[in-house]
Amino acid sequence: MEAEDNVLEGLLDEIRNLMRRFPQALEQRSAEIAASGKDPELAGKLRGGADAMKDSGNIYVSWAKHYVSLASGNTDATSDEDETEDFDV
Repeated sequence: MEAEDNVLEGLLDEIRNLMRRFPQALEQRSAEIAASGKDPELAGKLRGGADAMKDSGNIYVSWAKHYVSLASGNTDATSDEDETEDFDV
């Protein structure tokens, strides 16, 4: 059972990392497009997309933490305990 817990914890770390990096990459691309002056509308959409991905990332990471906790035997795990601001949104 401990090996499975380690796998889940590792995957949770990967999810958390990717959900941090993806919005950052969108913001960087938005800044590049804005700096080039080529398509300000697209730059704005990408900034908005980065914000949306931060919000949804927080939700998905919270649920992932909840299920990892349940899988490791914490039957008292509730979604309220798992609400965090992982991405400083």
